[in-house]
Amino acid sequence: MDIKTKIKGLPATSGVYLFKDAAGTVIYAGKAINIRKRVESYFRANTRSLKTDVLVSHIAQIDTLQTASEAEALLLEASLIKKYQPKYNVELKDGKTYPFIQISKDEFPLVSVVRINTRKYKDVDAELYGPYVNPALIREALQIIRKIFPFRTCDPFADKLCLYYDLGLCQGPCEAKISKKDYQRNIRSIKFILDGKKEGIYRNLRLDMEKLSRRHDFEGAVRLRDQIRAIGALYSGTGDINYFKEAEQLQRAIGLKRAPVRIECFDISNTMGNQPVGSMVSFLNGKPDKNNYRRFRIKTVEGIDDFKMIAEIVRRRYSRLQKEKTGFPDLIVIDGGKGQLGAAVEELKKLNLSLDVIGLAKQEEEIFTPGKRMSVKLAHDSLGLKLLMRVRDEAHRFGLKYHTLLRAKKFLEK
Repeated sequence: MDIKTKIKGLPATSGVYLFKDAAGTVIYAGKAINIRKRVESYFRANTRSLKTDVLVSHIAQIDTLQTASEAEALLLEASLIKKYQPKYNVELKDGKTYPFIQISKDEFPLVSVVRINTRKYKDVDAELYGPYVNPALIREALQIIRKIFPFRTCDPFADKLCLYYDLGLCQGPCEAKISKKDYQRNIRSIKFILDGKKEGIYRNLRLDMEKLSRRHDFEGAVRLRDQIRAIGALYSGTGDINYFKEAEQLQRAIGLKRAPVRIECFDISNTMGNQPVGSMVSFLNGKPDKNNYRRFRIKTVEGIDDFKMIAEIVRRRYSRLQKEKTGFPDLIVIDGGKGQLGAAVEELKKLNLSLDVIGLAKQEEEIFTPGKRMSVKLAHDSLGLKLLMRVRDEAHRFGLKYHTLLRAKKFLEK
Protein backbone atom coordinates (compact mmCIF):
# COMPACT_ATOMS: atom_id res chain seq x y z
CA MET A 1 0.00 0.00 0.00
CA ASP A 2 1.19 3.51 -0.83
CA ILE A 3 2.38 5.36 2.29
CA LYS A 4 0.09 8.36 1.74
CA THR A 5 -2.90 6.04 1.29
CA LYS A 6 -1.89 4.25 4.48
CA ILE A 7 -1.80 7.57 6.37
CA LYS A 8 -5.41 8.37 5.44
CA GLY A 9 -6.47 5.18 7.22
CA LEU A 10 -4.56 5.85 10.44
CA PRO A 11 -6.62 6.39 13.61
CA ALA A 12 -7.39 9.94 14.75
CA THR A 13 -6.81 8.99 18.39
CA SER A 14 -3.95 9.24 20.85
CA GLY A 15 -1.27 6.60 20.70
CA VAL A 16 2.17 5.67 19.39
CA TYR A 17 3.33 5.38 15.79
CA LEU A 18 6.32 3.31 14.62
CA PHE A 19 8.17 4.12 11.39
CA LYS A 20 9.92 1.10 9.84
CA ASP A 21 12.37 0.81 6.97
CA ALA A 22 12.21 -1.65 4.06
CA ALA A 23 13.75 -4.39 6.23
CA GLY A 24 11.02 -3.97 8.88
CA THR A 25 13.35 -2.37 11.41
CA VAL A 26 11.84 0.29 13.67
CA ILE A 27 13.70 3.53 12.87
CA TYR A 28 11.53 5.99 14.82
CA ALA A 29 8.90 5.84 17.56
CA GLY A 30 6.72 8.79 18.49
CA LYS A 31 3.58 9.62 20.44
CA ALA A 32 0.63 11.80 19.45
CA ILE A 33 -2.73 13.06 20.66
CA ASN A 34 -3.98 12.49 17.10
CA ILE A 35 -1.88 9.85 15.31
CA ARG A 36 -3.11 10.64 11.79
CA LYS A 37 -2.47 14.39 12.03
CA ARG A 38 0.95 13.88 13.59
CA VAL A 39 2.10 11.39 10.95
CA GLU A 40 0.74 13.61 8.15
CA SER A 41 2.94 16.44 9.39
CA TYR A 42 6.10 14.46 8.54
CA PHE A 43 5.09 14.34 4.87
CA ARG A 44 4.52 18.08 4.35
CA ALA A 45 7.62 18.97 2.36
CA ASN A 46 7.36 22.73 2.93
CA THR A 47 7.66 22.41 6.72
CA ARG A 48 10.31 19.70 6.99
CA SER A 49 13.83 20.01 8.30
CA LEU A 50 16.80 18.23 6.71
CA LYS A 51 16.78 15.64 9.52
CA THR A 52 13.07 14.90 8.89
CA ASP A 53 13.72 14.63 5.13
CA VAL A 54 16.30 11.90 5.78
CA LEU A 55 13.93 10.06 8.14
CA VAL A 56 10.99 10.23 5.70
CA SER A 57 13.13 8.91 2.82
CA HIS A 58 13.63 5.67 4.77
CA ILE A 59 9.99 5.09 5.86
CA ALA A 60 8.55 2.00 4.17
CA GLN A 61 5.95 0.97 6.75
CA ILE A 62 3.91 2.60 9.53
CA ASP A 63 2.51 0.71 12.51
CA THR A 64 0.35 2.22 15.24
CA LEU A 65 -0.68 1.37 18.79
CA GLN A 66 -3.75 3.24 20.05
CA THR A 67 -4.07 4.42 23.64
CA ALA A 68 -6.91 6.05 25.56
CA SER A 69 -4.85 8.98 26.80
CA GLU A 70 -1.77 11.05 26.07
CA ALA A 71 -0.26 10.02 29.41
CA GLU A 72 -0.51 6.35 28.45
CA ALA A 73 0.98 7.14 25.03
CA LEU A 74 3.95 8.82 26.73
CA LEU A 75 4.64 5.75 28.87
CA LEU A 76 4.26 3.42 25.88
CA GLU A 77 6.52 5.55 23.66
CA ALA A 78 9.35 5.43 26.21
CA SER A 79 9.06 1.65 26.66
CA LEU A 80 9.16 1.10 22.88
CA ILE A 81 12.18 3.38 22.44
CA LYS A 82 13.93 1.41 25.18
CA LYS A 83 12.98 -1.86 23.46
CA TYR A 84 13.85 -1.00 19.83
CA GLN A 85 16.51 1.74 20.22
CA PRO A 86 15.31 3.41 16.98
CA LYS A 87 18.04 5.08 14.92
CA TYR A 88 16.25 8.42 14.48
CA ASN A 89 15.13 9.00 18.08
CA VAL A 90 18.27 11.12 18.38
CA GLU A 91 16.79 13.61 20.84
CA LEU A 92 16.64 10.91 23.50
CA LYS A 93 20.26 9.83 23.03
CA ASP A 94 22.00 13.14 22.43
CA GLY A 95 23.72 13.58 25.78
CA LYS A 96 21.20 16.12 27.05
CA THR A 97 19.43 15.93 30.39
CA TYR A 98 15.93 14.43 30.41
CA PRO A 99 13.44 13.27 33.06
CA PHE A 100 13.49 9.61 34.04
CA ILE A 101 11.38 7.69 36.55
CA GLN A 102 13.79 6.14 39.03
CA ILE A 103 13.01 3.15 41.25
CA SER A 104 15.68 2.54 43.88
CA LYS A 105 16.93 -0.90 44.95
CA ASP A 106 16.06 -0.43 48.62
CA GLU A 107 14.04 -2.91 50.65
CA PHE A 108 11.13 -0.48 50.27
CA PRO A 109 12.04 1.19 46.96
CA LEU A 110 11.86 4.95 46.50
CA VAL A 111 10.04 6.12 43.34
CA SER A 112 10.91 9.54 41.98
CA VAL A 113 11.37 11.67 38.86
CA VAL A 114 15.00 12.60 38.25
CA ARG A 115 16.86 14.42 35.48
CA ILE A 116 19.83 12.49 34.09
CA ASN A 117 22.19 12.93 31.16
CA THR A 118 21.25 10.30 28.56
CA ARG A 119 24.90 9.30 28.14
CA LYS A 120 25.32 8.62 31.84
CA TYR A 121 22.08 6.93 32.81
CA LYS A 122 23.66 3.43 32.64
CA ASP A 123 25.93 4.41 35.54
CA VAL A 124 22.98 5.01 37.90
CA ASP A 125 22.51 2.33 40.58
CA ALA A 126 18.73 2.14 40.26
CA GLU A 127 16.10 1.01 37.76
CA LEU A 128 15.33 3.80 35.29
CA TYR A 129 12.37 4.26 32.99
CA GLY A 130 12.50 6.80 30.20
CA PRO A 131 13.79 9.21 29.09
CA TYR A 132 10.62 11.26 28.70
CA VAL A 133 10.43 14.45 26.65
CA ASN A 134 7.48 15.94 28.55
CA PRO A 135 8.28 16.49 32.26
CA ALA A 136 4.81 17.81 33.17
CA LEU A 137 3.01 14.89 31.55
CA ILE A 138 5.17 12.22 33.16
CA ARG A 139 4.70 13.80 36.60
CA GLU A 140 0.95 13.82 35.98
CA ALA A 141 1.02 10.15 34.96
CA LEU A 142 3.05 9.25 38.05
CA GLN A 143 0.59 11.09 40.31
CA ILE A 144 -2.24 8.97 38.91
CA ILE A 145 -0.21 5.79 39.32
CA ARG A 146 0.57 6.73 42.94
CA LYS A 147 -3.14 6.99 43.78
CA ILE A 148 -3.50 3.36 42.69
CA PHE A 149 -0.22 1.96 43.99
CA PRO A 150 1.08 4.11 46.86
CA PHE A 151 4.85 4.43 47.25
CA ARG A 152 7.32 6.39 49.32
CA THR A 153 9.10 9.51 48.06
CA CYS A 154 11.06 10.36 51.22
CA ASP A 155 14.84 10.48 50.87
CA PRO A 156 16.38 9.48 53.20
CA PHE A 157 13.93 6.88 54.48
CA ALA A 158 11.65 8.55 57.05
CA ASP A 159 11.34 7.29 60.62
CA LYS A 160 7.72 8.32 61.18
CA LEU A 161 4.46 8.75 59.29
CA CYS A 162 4.00 11.90 57.23
CA LEU A 163 1.24 13.75 55.40
CA TYR A 164 1.43 11.39 52.40
CA TYR A 165 0.24 8.55 54.64
CA ASP A 166 -2.84 10.57 55.65
CA LEU A 167 -3.49 11.34 51.96
CA GLY A 168 -3.31 7.65 51.04
CA LEU A 169 -0.27 8.18 48.78
CA CYS A 170 2.10 6.15 50.97
CA GLN A 171 1.23 3.12 53.09
CA GLY A 172 3.71 3.85 55.86
CA PRO A 173 6.61 1.38 55.49
CA CYS A 174 8.54 3.57 57.95
CA GLU A 175 6.24 2.35 60.76
CA ALA A 176 5.60 -1.12 59.31
CA LYS A 177 2.07 -0.23 58.22
CA ILE A 178 2.64 -2.32 55.09
CA SER A 179 4.61 -5.54 54.70
CA LYS A 180 7.61 -5.80 52.43
CA LYS A 181 5.70 -8.34 50.29
CA ASP A 182 2.72 -6.03 49.75
CA TYR A 183 4.95 -3.02 49.08
CA GLN A 184 6.92 -5.02 46.51
CA ARG A 185 3.63 -6.03 44.89
CA ASN A 186 2.89 -2.33 44.39
CA ILE A 187 6.34 -1.75 42.90
CA ARG A 188 5.95 -4.73 40.58
CA SER A 189 2.65 -3.34 39.32
CA ILE A 190 4.21 0.11 38.75
CA LYS A 191 6.95 -1.52 36.67
CA PHE A 192 4.36 -3.32 34.56
CA ILE A 193 2.61 0.00 33.86
CA LEU A 194 5.87 1.73 32.95
CA ASP A 195 6.80 -1.16 30.64
CA GLY A 196 3.41 -0.92 28.91
CA LYS A 197 2.44 -4.45 29.99
CA LYS A 198 -1.31 -4.04 30.54
CA GLU A 199 -2.19 -7.70 30.42
CA GLY A 200 0.61 -8.65 32.80
CA ILE A 201 -0.58 -6.30 35.50
CA TYR A 202 -4.23 -7.39 35.18
CA ARG A 203 -3.26 -11.06 35.25
CA ASN A 204 -1.08 -10.75 38.36
CA LEU A 205 -3.60 -8.67 40.30
CA ARG A 206 -6.43 -11.07 39.50
CA LEU A 207 -4.34 -14.06 40.60
CA ASP A 208 -3.41 -12.28 43.85
CA MET A 209 -7.04 -11.32 44.43
CA GLU A 210 -8.16 -14.95 43.99
CA LYS A 211 -5.51 -16.13 46.47
CA LEU A 212 -6.67 -13.63 49.07
CA SER A 213 -10.31 -14.65 48.55
CA ARG A 214 -9.45 -18.33 49.08
CA ARG A 215 -7.76 -17.36 52.36
CA HIS A 216 -10.90 -15.40 53.31
CA ASP A 217 -8.89 -12.16 53.36
CA PHE A 218 -11.81 -10.30 51.81
CA GLU A 219 -10.54 -6.88 52.82
CA GLY A 220 -7.31 -7.48 50.90
CA ALA A 221 -9.24 -8.90 47.93
CA VAL A 222 -11.47 -5.81 47.79
CA ARG A 223 -8.37 -3.57 47.84
CA LEU A 224 -6.94 -5.42 44.82
CA ARG A 225 -10.30 -5.29 43.05
CA ASP A 226 -10.33 -1.52 43.50
CA GLN A 227 -6.80 -1.36 42.10
CA ILE A 228 -7.92 -3.28 39.00
CA ARG A 229 -10.77 -0.80 38.52
CA ALA A 230 -8.44 2.14 39.06
CA ILE A 231 -6.04 0.85 36.40
CA GLY A 232 -9.02 0.78 34.07
CA ALA A 233 -9.51 4.46 34.88
CA LEU A 234 -5.86 5.17 34.05
CA TYR A 235 -6.07 3.35 30.72
CA SER A 236 -9.40 4.96 29.85
CA GLY A 237 -7.65 8.31 29.92
CA THR A 238 -8.84 9.65 33.25
CA GLY A 239 -7.48 9.88 36.75
CA ASP A 240 -11.07 10.10 37.99
CA ILE A 241 -11.66 6.67 39.49
CA ASN A 242 -15.25 7.61 40.46
CA TYR A 243 -16.10 8.18 36.80
CA PHE A 244 -14.62 4.82 35.86
CA LYS A 245 -16.89 3.16 38.44
CA GLU A 246 -19.90 4.92 36.87
CA ALA A 247 -18.91 3.86 33.37
CA GLU A 248 -18.09 0.31 34.43
CA GLN A 249 -21.47 -0.08 36.14
CA LEU A 250 -23.26 1.27 33.08
CA GLN A 251 -21.32 -1.13 30.86
CA ARG A 252 -22.48 -4.13 32.92
CA ALA A 253 -26.08 -2.92 33.23
CA ILE A 254 -26.78 -2.51 29.51
CA GLY A 255 -24.20 -4.89 28.01
CA LEU A 256 -21.82 -2.45 26.33
CA LYS A 257 -18.66 -3.72 24.62
CA ARG A 258 -16.52 -1.47 26.85
CA ALA A 259 -16.86 1.14 29.56
CA PRO A 260 -17.63 4.32 27.57
CA VAL A 261 -14.94 6.98 27.40
CA ARG A 262 -16.79 9.35 25.05
CA ILE A 263 -20.58 9.70 25.21
CA GLU A 264 -22.65 11.80 22.79
CA CYS A 265 -26.27 12.68 23.59
CA PHE A 266 -28.98 14.08 21.27
CA ASP A 267 -32.05 16.11 22.21
CA ILE A 268 -34.82 17.96 20.32
CA SER A 269 -36.23 21.30 21.49
CA ASN A 270 -39.35 22.92 20.00
CA THR A 271 -42.54 24.65 21.04
CA MET A 272 -45.55 23.25 19.12
CA GLY A 273 -43.27 22.76 16.12
CA ASN A 274 -42.04 26.34 16.27
CA GLN A 275 -38.29 26.91 15.69
CA PRO A 276 -37.34 23.22 16.19
CA VAL A 277 -33.66 22.63 16.90
CA GLY A 278 -31.47 19.70 17.72
CA SER A 279 -28.60 19.61 20.16
CA MET A 280 -25.74 17.24 20.77
CA VAL A 281 -23.38 17.31 23.73
CA SER A 282 -20.20 15.31 24.10
CA PHE A 283 -18.83 14.03 27.40
CA LEU A 284 -15.26 12.76 27.71
CA ASN A 285 -14.47 10.72 30.82
CA GLY A 286 -17.63 11.97 32.50
CA LYS A 287 -16.97 15.67 31.89
CA PRO A 288 -18.45 18.06 29.31
CA ASP A 289 -16.23 18.40 26.23
CA LYS A 290 -17.72 21.71 25.04
CA ASN A 291 -15.46 21.98 22.00
CA ASN A 292 -17.42 19.05 20.57
CA TYR A 293 -20.93 20.33 21.33
CA ARG A 294 -23.09 20.79 18.20
CA ARG A 295 -26.33 22.68 17.41
CA PHE A 296 -28.66 21.81 14.52
CA ARG A 297 -31.42 23.81 12.86
CA ILE A 298 -33.96 21.29 11.64
CA LYS A 299 -33.98 21.48 7.83
CA THR A 300 -35.99 18.56 6.44
CA VAL A 301 -38.94 18.10 8.82
CA GLU A 302 -42.23 20.00 8.73
CA GLY A 303 -44.50 20.14 11.78
CA ILE A 304 -44.06 18.17 15.00
CA ASP A 305 -42.23 14.88 14.41
CA ASP A 306 -39.54 14.14 16.99
CA PHE A 307 -38.71 10.81 15.34
CA LYS A 308 -37.81 12.38 11.99
CA MET A 309 -35.98 15.22 13.71
CA ILE A 310 -33.81 12.77 15.67
CA ALA A 311 -33.16 10.88 12.44
CA GLU A 312 -32.05 14.07 10.71
CA ILE A 313 -29.55 15.23 13.32
CA VAL A 314 -28.11 11.73 13.84
CA ARG A 315 -27.66 11.40 10.07
CA ARG A 316 -26.00 14.81 9.79
CA ARG A 317 -23.66 14.20 12.73
CA TYR A 318 -22.33 10.78 11.77
CA SER A 319 -22.25 11.20 8.00
CA ARG A 320 -19.99 14.17 8.68
CA LEU A 321 -17.74 12.13 10.98
CA GLN A 322 -17.54 9.47 8.26
CA LYS A 323 -16.37 12.04 5.70
CA GLU A 324 -13.86 13.54 8.14
CA LYS A 325 -12.70 10.04 9.21
CA THR A 326 -12.90 11.17 12.82
CA GLY A 327 -13.27 8.89 15.82
CA PHE A 328 -16.80 7.87 16.84
CA PRO A 329 -18.20 7.89 20.38
CA ASP A 330 -18.30 4.77 22.55
CA LEU A 331 -21.97 5.38 23.36
CA ILE A 332 -24.78 7.40 21.77
CA VAL A 333 -27.67 8.45 24.04
CA ILE A 334 -30.99 9.54 22.55
CA ASP A 335 -33.33 11.58 24.74
CA GLY A 336 -36.53 9.59 24.32
CA GLY A 337 -38.08 6.15 24.23
CA LYS A 338 -38.43 3.34 21.69
CA GLY A 339 -39.59 5.56 18.83
CA GLN A 340 -36.71 8.03 19.04
CA LEU A 341 -34.23 5.19 19.54
CA GLY A 342 -35.60 3.30 16.54
CA ALA A 343 -35.25 6.38 14.33
CA ALA A 344 -31.61 6.81 15.35
CA VAL A 345 -30.81 3.10 14.87
CA GLU A 346 -32.32 3.15 11.37
CA GLU A 347 -30.15 6.10 10.33
CA LEU A 348 -27.00 4.43 11.67
CA LYS A 349 -27.86 1.30 9.66
CA LYS A 350 -28.20 3.39 6.50
CA LEU A 351 -24.71 4.75 7.18
CA ASN A 352 -23.39 1.19 7.74
CA LEU A 353 -22.29 2.14 11.26
CA SER A 354 -22.32 -0.30 14.15
CA LEU A 355 -22.28 1.89 17.26
CA ASP A 356 -23.68 1.39 20.75
CA VAL A 357 -26.84 3.50 21.07
CA ILE A 358 -29.55 3.66 23.74
CA GLY A 359 -32.65 5.72 24.51
CA LEU A 360 -33.32 7.33 27.89
CA ALA A 361 -37.00 8.11 28.54
CA LYS A 362 -37.29 10.89 31.09
CA GLN A 363 -40.59 10.12 32.85
CA GLU A 364 -39.46 6.84 34.43
CA GLU A 365 -35.75 7.12 33.54
CA GLU A 366 -36.07 3.91 31.52
CA ILE A 367 -33.20 2.78 29.33
CA PHE A 368 -34.15 1.30 25.95
CA THR A 369 -31.72 -0.77 23.90
CA PRO A 370 -32.03 -1.82 20.22
CA GLY A 371 -33.94 -5.04 19.56
CA LYS A 372 -35.28 -5.51 23.09
CA ARG A 373 -38.92 -5.04 24.06
CA MET A 374 -38.35 -4.53 27.76
CA SER A 375 -36.56 -1.48 29.12
CA VAL A 376 -33.78 -1.54 31.70
CA LYS A 377 -34.61 0.20 34.96
CA LEU A 378 -31.67 1.04 37.19
CA ALA A 379 -32.00 2.10 40.81
CA HIS A 380 -32.32 5.88 41.12
CA ASP A 381 -29.07 5.99 43.13
CA SER A 382 -27.26 3.89 40.52
CA LEU A 383 -23.95 5.41 39.42
CA GLY A 384 -24.59 4.38 35.82
CA LEU A 385 -28.02 6.04 35.74
CA LYS A 386 -26.66 9.21 37.34
CA LEU A 387 -24.05 9.38 34.58
CA LEU A 388 -26.72 9.09 31.85
CA MET A 389 -28.98 11.65 33.52
CA ARG A 390 -26.09 14.10 33.83
CA VAL A 391 -25.34 13.81 30.12
CA ARG A 392 -29.03 13.95 29.08
CA ASP A 393 -29.79 16.99 31.26
CA GLU A 394 -26.85 18.86 29.75
CA ALA A 395 -28.08 18.07 26.23
CA HIS A 396 -31.52 19.39 27.18
CA ARG A 397 -30.05 22.57 28.70
CA PHE A 398 -27.87 23.21 25.66
CA GLY A 399 -30.70 22.62 23.20
CA LEU A 400 -33.19 24.75 25.15
CA LYS A 401 -30.70 27.64 25.22
CA TYR A 402 -30.36 27.53 21.42
CA HIS A 403 -34.13 27.21 20.92
CA THR A 404 -34.76 30.24 23.17
CA LEU A 405 -32.13 32.22 21.28
CA LEU A 406 -33.75 31.53 17.89
CA ARG A 407 -37.24 32.36 19.19
CA ALA A 408 -35.99 35.68 20.59
CA LYS A 409 -34.23 36.46 17.32
CA LYS A 410 -37.41 35.75 15.31
CA PHE A 411 -39.46 37.94 17.69
CA LEU A 412 -37.07 40.88 17.19
CA GLU A 413 -37.28 40.51 13.42
CA LYS A 414 -41.07 41.11 13.46
